[in-house]
Amino acid sequence: MSPRAGARDDRDPPRYLHSPLLERAGLPHLFTTRHFPGVAAPRDPGSPFDGDAMALLGERGVGAAPVAYLRQVHGADVVDAQRGGLVGRGDVVTSSRPGLPLAIFTADCLPVVVFDPVNGRLALAHAGWRGTAQSAAGAAVAALARAGGAPATFVGAIGPSIGPCCYEVDGPVIERLEAGFPDRWPGWVTATRPGKWMLDLWRANEEQLETAGLDRGRIDNLRLCTACRADLFFSYRRGRGQGRLVAVAAVPARLSAPPSPLAGSR
Repeated sequence: MSPRAGARDDRDPPRYLHSPLLERAGLPHLFTTRHFPGVAAPRDPGSPFDGDAMALLGERGVGAAPVAYLRQVHGADVVDAQRGGLVGRGDVVTSSRPGLPLAIFTADCLPVVVFDPVNGRLALAHAGWRGTAQSAAGAAVAALARAGGAPATFVGAIGPSIGPCCYEVDGPVIERLEAGFPDRWPGWVTATRPGKWMLDLWRANEEQLETAGLDRGRIDNLRLCTACRADLFFSYRRGRGQGRLVAVAAVPARLSAPPSPLAGSR
């Protein structure tokens, strides 16, 4: 599967991708590929982005200030950022500060972007199976709602991440999903052999965004599997320690009108 038209830069292979729905909402953002230069492990002190990376982020409107990022711990805690650099420990970072880039690092886990285009507030979530079991995506929506937003006006997007084609899990994962979502988890898995299931994190997080109040047509999913697409992405399952992917977005200085639903995004 190739990126949808309009969802990549003009270089082949592409250095970054974007969500058409977030573009139409006026949100500067990108999802990096393995060809994006200058990204290191997110540690403090020091930025995980070098000069080449910041130049490309600048091209997309998300490189004018130091990037805010988290020490990610596979949970659902929310950290509000008012400056760049390492801003705390958690898996959901939010801000209403125009021009402040927020970043989530992944290498199979889902980067989830939620934007309130009416009030100019943004949340990025890191959702692997642990974050999904704790509804990190729902926590991102709830954080924007507590700040005064109406979820029905939000837009959300799921970036490149491991797909249901490639993500096999075992009993302990199922137990956590069952504890958190006793009525929903069976729709997220397919049994493959004794004690093993294929887990659809895409569907799980789409449903969590909907449950939190987003309209189905206001959720975009690039549906690009990091494990399948070795030409485009790093994958923890396929090659541990290879590298990091990053989702970066920033509240725009000037808000656009909220977009209409994106046909065919699901």
